[in-house]
Amino acid sequence: MKRFICSTCGVQYPQSEQPPSECMICSEERQYVNPAGQHWTTLEDMRDGDYFNNIKEDEPNLYSIHTEPDFAISQTTYLVKGKGFNLLWDCLTYLDDETIEAVQRLGGIDAIALSHPHYYSTMVEWAEAFNAPIYIHEDDKKWVTRPSNWIRFWTGERMEVSEGLTLHRLGGHFKGGAVLHWAEGSNRKGVLLTGDVIQVAADRSWVSFMYSYPNLIPLPASIVSRIAEDVKYLPFHRLYNAFHRVVQEKASESVQKSAERYIQALKGELFNT
Repeated sequence: MKRFICSTCGVQYPQSEQPPSECMICSEERQYVNPAGQHWTTLEDMRDGDYFNNIKEDEPNLYSIHTEPDFAISQTTYLVKGKGFNLLWDCLTYLDDETIEAVQRLGGIDAIALSHPHYYSTMVEWAEAFNAPIYIHEDDKKWVTRPSNWIRFWTGERMEVSEGLTLHRLGGHFKGGAVLHWAEGSNRKGVLLTGDVIQVAADRSWVSFMYSYPNLIPLPASIVSRIAEDVKYLPFHRLYNAFHRVVQEKASESVQKSAERYIQALKGELFNT
């Protein structure tokens, strides 16, 4: 019996003798099935390959973890060291003994929180390795591919995981799409970690919002306006997305001006032709 992993999105499924007939994450319009067809791997097979996790300190008490060479969506996860409490924000598929030992040297993981289903990956493997509960908004419950007693479904619009570490449900990309506000980040000016519920643009002074990134499906103006309003009064100077793109300063202002531009574009107000 193996726990198969979709090679396109990196999400793990429960034990089975044969791989699933399809990946329910990839067969949905916000993701995609590889044009070459559905492919599967396992964590054991990955460990026999050349994969490793690169861990680096991005700022005091914030560490990024990224798998090399790139795998699946190639997201970055972040270890946030709060006040006596370490939170893993979003998750990676690849996990090995070297990663576990390195993270333990940084104080381990007290909890795992997820922005949305595309980054569920092998979250149960991480939870079991560190004895850490997993926090997922109940609105995304149906997208969990590998159920576990480690998973805690939270409700409402806000949840304080620990002092200074608060989850906010924004929806948009997924109904339960969440972001993490870290009050002590950026020299106590505040940091927002967003997965791609709020996406950092190529021009790092701007962000964007989408229902589907790979399939280029935009969100309606009403939802983008609500997301901007929901974070308007959160104090954050810096913003990290899931791909190690960072709005280094005045990030709160960037979100507001980006939402305004997005809505203008939807209305056709940016164009002269």
